[in-house]
Amino acid sequence: MAFRRKQQDDARIDMTPMVDVVFLLLIFFMISTTFVETPGIDIRLPESSARSVDREPEEIKVYLTNEGEIFLGDEPTTKAQLEKFLEGKRDDAGQITFLLLADREARHGMVVELMDLARTSGFSRLAIGTEESSRRPRE
Repeated sequence: MAFRRKQQDDARIDMTPMVDVVFLLLIFFMISTTFVETPGIDIRLPESSARSVDREPEEIKVYLTNEGEIFLGDEPTTKAQLEKFLEGKRDDAGQITFLLLADREARHGMVVELMDLARTSGFSRLAIGTEESSRRPRE
C-alpha cells in the first residue's frame, strides 16, 4: 500500500498588510505633526501693517508672556539668567538679531526692560515680533 505524499507548498509571508500599516502610520504622523513657531508658549503677538522684514540668519528669540514669564527659545528663564546668557554672546552681538516676541497683553515696562537688557549687552539689531494685520493699511 503506497501512500501518496502531499506536495509541500513554499511557506510565504504576505507583506501586503504590513506595508498597509506602515503607510497608514506614515500618513498619521504626517497629518498630526504641526510646525509651531512658539511651541508650548501661549503668546498673542500684536498686529502690524508694516511689511515683514527678511529674517537674519542668526537670531536669539526671547518670548514674554502676558504673565511676565520669560522664555529663551523653549526654555523658561529669569531676567538674571537671560542677562548672563546675553553677556556670553557679547562678542558676536553685532551679527546676531535679538528678537523679542512679547504678548500683546504684556506689561510695556517689561518689554522695555528686556530690550534695554539686550542693548546694554551689545546687541545692535533689535526686533519685536508682530503678526501681519488683517486690515489693509491706509495709503
